[in-house]
Amino acid sequence: MEINNGRCFPRILRARMLSCVVACIVLGLASLANAADEAPEAFIKRLSGELQEVVKNDPALKSGDLQKASVVVDTRIMPHLNFQRMTASAVGPAWRTATPEQQTKLANEFKTLLVRTYAGALSQVTDITINVKPMRGSADDNEVLVRSELKGKGDPIELDYRLEKTPGNGSGWKIYNLNVLGVWLVETYRSQFAQEINAKGIDGLIATLVERNKANSKK
Repeated sequence: MEINNGRCFPRILRARMLSCVVACIVLGLASLANAADEAPEAFIKRLSGELQEVVKNDPALKSGDLQKASVVVDTRIMPHLNFQRMTASAVGPAWRTATPEQQTKLANEFKTLLVRTYAGALSQVTDITINVKPMRGSADDNEVLVRSELKGKGDPIELDYRLEKTPGNGSGWKIYNLNVLGVWLVETYRSQFAQEINAKGIDGLIATLVERNKANSKK
Protein backbone atom coordinates (compact mmCIF):
# COMPACT_ATOMS: atom_id res chain seq x y z
CA MET A 1 0.00 0.00 0.00
CA GLU A 2 1.44 3.36 -0.96
CA ILE A 3 2.02 5.85 1.82
CA ASN A 4 0.29 8.85 0.32
CA ASN A 5 0.85 12.20 2.04
CA GLY A 6 1.20 10.34 5.30
CA ARG A 7 -2.40 9.12 5.01
CA CYS A 8 -2.78 5.83 3.22
CA PHE A 9 -5.96 4.82 5.01
CA PRO A 10 -9.56 4.65 3.80
CA ARG A 11 -11.29 8.04 3.87
CA ILE A 12 -13.05 7.41 7.20
CA LEU A 13 -9.73 6.52 8.81
CA ARG A 14 -8.11 9.63 7.39
CA ALA A 15 -10.85 11.74 8.96
CA ARG A 16 -10.33 10.01 12.29
CA MET A 17 -6.59 10.43 12.13
CA LEU A 18 -6.94 14.13 11.32
CA SER A 19 -9.00 14.52 14.48
CA CYS A 20 -6.32 12.57 16.30
CA VAL A 21 -3.67 14.93 14.94
CA VAL A 22 -5.59 17.98 16.10
CA ALA A 23 -5.93 16.43 19.53
CA CYS A 24 -2.21 15.71 19.67
CA ILE A 25 -1.41 19.31 18.81
CA VAL A 26 -3.17 20.57 21.90
CA LEU A 27 -0.52 18.79 23.96
CA GLY A 28 2.38 20.85 22.71
CA LEU A 29 2.97 24.14 24.49
CA ALA A 30 3.77 23.56 28.17
CA SER A 31 7.20 24.00 29.61
CA LEU A 32 8.64 20.70 30.75
CA ALA A 33 9.22 22.08 34.23
CA ASN A 34 5.54 22.92 34.69
CA ALA A 35 4.42 19.64 33.17
CA ALA A 36 6.47 17.69 35.70
CA ASP A 37 4.39 19.10 38.55
CA GLU A 38 0.99 18.52 36.97
CA ALA A 39 -1.43 15.65 36.98
CA PRO A 40 -1.71 14.27 33.43
CA GLU A 41 -5.32 15.40 32.97
CA ALA A 42 -4.43 18.92 34.13
CA PHE A 43 -1.50 18.86 31.72
CA ILE A 44 -3.86 18.24 28.80
CA LYS A 45 -6.46 20.79 29.89
CA ARG A 46 -3.93 23.61 30.22
CA LEU A 47 -2.12 22.87 26.99
CA SER A 48 -5.29 22.93 24.92
CA GLY A 49 -6.04 26.49 26.03
CA GLU A 50 -2.47 27.67 25.49
CA LEU A 51 -2.27 26.37 21.94
CA GLN A 52 -5.66 27.80 21.02
CA GLU A 53 -4.44 31.23 22.14
CA VAL A 54 -1.28 30.93 20.03
CA VAL A 55 -3.23 30.06 16.89
CA LYS A 56 -5.96 32.61 17.60
CA ASN A 57 -3.44 35.44 17.82
CA ASP A 58 -1.43 34.49 14.72
CA PRO A 59 -3.19 35.16 11.40
CA ALA A 60 -0.61 33.09 9.49
CA LEU A 61 -1.36 30.01 11.57
CA LYS A 62 -5.10 30.54 11.30
CA SER A 63 -4.83 30.78 7.53
CA GLY A 64 -2.97 27.48 7.28
CA ASP A 65 0.59 28.70 6.58
CA LEU A 66 2.34 25.30 6.44
CA GLN A 67 5.87 26.65 6.72
CA LYS A 68 5.15 28.56 9.91
CA ALA A 69 2.95 25.78 11.27
CA SER A 70 5.74 23.26 10.68
CA VAL A 71 8.11 25.37 12.78
CA VAL A 72 5.54 25.56 15.58
CA VAL A 73 4.97 21.81 15.47
CA ASP A 74 8.67 20.98 15.39
CA THR A 75 9.68 23.30 18.22
CA ARG A 76 6.58 23.25 20.43
CA ILE A 77 5.00 19.83 20.00
CA MET A 78 7.66 17.28 19.15
CA PRO A 79 9.64 17.83 22.39
CA HIS A 80 6.58 16.59 24.27
CA LEU A 81 6.43 13.27 22.46
CA ASN A 82 8.51 10.20 23.28
CA PHE A 83 9.41 10.02 19.64
CA GLN A 84 11.95 7.23 19.95
CA ARG A 85 9.32 5.00 21.53
CA MET A 86 6.70 5.98 18.96
CA THR A 87 9.02 5.22 16.04
CA ALA A 88 10.18 1.90 17.46
CA SER A 89 6.57 0.84 18.11
CA ALA A 90 5.44 1.92 14.64
CA VAL A 91 8.23 -0.01 12.93
CA GLY A 92 7.53 -3.08 15.06
CA PRO A 93 9.84 -6.12 15.42
CA ALA A 94 12.02 -4.96 12.53
CA TRP A 95 13.22 -2.06 14.68
CA ARG A 96 15.30 -4.44 16.79
CA THR A 97 17.17 -5.75 13.76
CA ALA A 98 17.71 -2.36 12.15
CA THR A 99 21.17 -0.85 12.35
CA PRO A 100 21.69 2.36 14.38
CA GLU A 101 21.99 4.24 11.07
CA GLN A 102 18.69 2.79 9.83
CA GLN A 103 16.99 3.62 13.13
CA THR A 104 18.17 7.22 12.88
CA LYS A 105 16.94 7.54 9.31
CA LEU A 106 13.56 5.99 10.20
CA ALA A 107 13.10 8.33 13.15
CA ASN A 108 14.02 11.40 11.08
CA GLU A 109 11.71 10.52 8.19
CA PHE A 110 8.83 9.51 10.48
CA LYS A 111 9.20 12.79 12.34
CA THR A 112 9.09 14.74 9.07
CA LEU A 113 5.96 12.83 8.05
CA LEU A 114 4.19 13.65 11.32
CA VAL A 115 5.30 17.30 11.37
CA ARG A 116 3.76 17.83 7.94
CA THR A 117 0.53 16.14 9.00
CA TYR A 118 0.30 18.08 12.26
CA ALA A 119 1.02 21.37 10.52
CA GLY A 120 -1.84 20.81 8.11
CA ALA A 121 -4.27 20.44 11.02
CA LEU A 122 -2.99 23.33 13.14
CA SER A 123 -5.42 25.93 11.77
CA GLN A 124 -8.36 23.88 13.10
CA VAL A 125 -7.30 24.11 16.74
CA THR A 126 -9.33 27.25 17.48
CA ASP A 127 -12.54 25.47 16.52
CA ILE A 128 -12.35 22.68 19.10
CA THR A 129 -12.74 22.21 22.82
CA ILE A 130 -11.60 19.26 24.89
CA ASN A 131 -13.45 17.71 27.79
CA VAL A 132 -11.01 15.63 29.83
CA LYS A 133 -12.64 12.77 31.70
CA PRO A 134 -11.74 11.71 35.27
CA MET A 135 -8.65 9.55 35.14
CA ARG A 136 -8.46 6.07 36.59
CA GLY A 137 -5.38 4.77 38.33
CA SER A 138 -2.93 5.93 40.97
CA ALA A 139 -1.36 9.36 41.16
CA ASP A 140 2.00 7.57 41.42
CA ASP A 141 1.66 5.75 38.09
CA ASN A 142 4.41 6.48 35.59
CA GLU A 143 2.27 5.46 32.61
CA VAL A 144 -1.36 6.52 32.35
CA LEU A 145 -4.32 6.51 30.00
CA VAL A 146 -6.16 9.82 29.79
CA ARG A 147 -9.56 9.81 28.12
CA SER A 148 -11.15 12.89 26.62
CA GLU A 149 -13.79 14.09 24.23
CA LEU A 150 -13.09 16.48 21.39
CA LYS A 151 -15.96 18.81 20.50
CA GLY A 152 -16.12 20.91 17.36
CA LYS A 153 -18.14 20.77 14.19
CA GLY A 154 -20.15 17.58 13.98
CA ASP A 155 -20.44 14.82 16.55
CA PRO A 156 -18.07 14.67 19.54
CA ILE A 157 -15.04 12.42 19.07
CA GLU A 158 -13.70 10.18 21.80
CA LEU A 159 -9.92 10.50 22.26
CA ASP A 160 -7.49 8.57 24.43
CA TYR A 161 -3.91 9.47 25.21
CA ARG A 162 -1.16 7.21 26.53
CA LEU A 163 1.30 9.28 28.54
CA GLU A 164 4.47 8.46 30.41
CA LYS A 165 6.33 10.38 33.08
CA THR A 166 9.96 10.95 32.22
CA PRO A 167 12.60 11.42 34.94
CA GLY A 168 15.60 13.72 35.06
CA ASN A 169 16.10 17.19 33.61
CA GLY A 170 13.53 16.59 30.89
CA SER A 171 10.95 15.41 33.40
CA GLY A 172 7.27 15.73 32.69
CA TRP A 173 4.49 13.94 30.89
CA LYS A 174 5.14 12.82 27.33
CA ILE A 175 2.76 11.24 24.89
CA TYR A 176 3.63 8.00 23.17
CA ASN A 177 0.35 6.99 21.54
CA LEU A 178 -3.10 8.35 20.66
CA ASN A 179 -6.45 6.71 20.08
CA VAL A 180 -9.37 8.24 18.20
CA LEU A 181 -12.61 6.31 17.82
CA GLY A 182 -10.82 3.05 18.50
CA VAL A 183 -7.90 3.71 16.13
CA TRP A 184 -4.44 3.91 17.72
CA LEU A 185 -1.97 6.13 15.86
CA VAL A 186 1.10 3.92 16.34
CA GLU A 187 -0.72 0.71 15.46
CA THR A 188 -2.11 2.29 12.30
CA TYR A 189 1.35 3.26 11.08
CA ARG A 190 2.69 -0.14 12.15
CA SER A 191 0.25 -1.83 9.80
CA GLN A 192 1.34 0.40 6.91
CA PHE A 193 5.04 0.08 7.67
CA ALA A 194 4.82 -3.71 8.00
CA GLN A 195 3.59 -3.98 4.42
CA GLU A 196 6.51 -1.91 3.17
CA ILE A 197 9.03 -3.87 5.27
CA ASN A 198 7.66 -7.23 4.14
CA ALA A 199 7.86 -6.16 0.51
CA LYS A 200 11.06 -4.11 0.46
CA GLY A 201 12.81 -4.42 3.81
CA ILE A 202 13.87 -1.64 6.19
CA ASP A 203 15.73 0.25 3.48
CA GLY A 204 12.65 0.05 1.29
CA LEU A 205 10.52 1.63 4.03
CA ILE A 206 13.10 4.39 4.48
CA ALA A 207 13.13 5.05 0.73
CA THR A 208 9.34 5.23 0.61
CA LEU A 209 9.23 7.72 3.48
CA VAL A 210 11.97 9.82 1.90
CA GLU A 211 10.06 9.91 -1.39
CA ARG A 212 6.80 10.87 0.30
CA ASN A 213 8.40 13.61 2.38
CA LYS A 214 10.12 15.07 -0.69
CA ALA A 215 6.80 15.08 -2.56
CA ASN A 216 5.06 16.72 0.40
CA SER A 217 7.70 19.46 0.63
CA LYS A 218 6.89 20.61 -2.91
CA LYS A 219 3.20 21.21 -2.19
